[in-house]
Amino acid sequence: MKSLTTSAHIEPDTRFRVTAFPDRANSFVSLRIEGESVAVTLMAALGTAETLRNLATAAFDAADALDALTSDVQEAK
Repeated sequence: MKSLTTSAHIEPDTRFRVTAFPDRANSFVSLRIEGESVAVTLMAALGTAETLRNLATAAFDAADALDALTSDVQEAK
């Protein structure tokens, strides 16, 4: 990954869009994550499919952690 640090809050209405650009000299896929006033686009070049799969796995792990936090908060009440 090249250098950039940013942060944005994921909200329930966050939208995701995948667009392939196959007809370029260097084909790639973009993954756009958009909210009301913020958009983040990740561009994945050929050969990075496994990295995107790892990102998806990390997202599932983060969702599981949120589910656990929600359960812990509800049980504490």
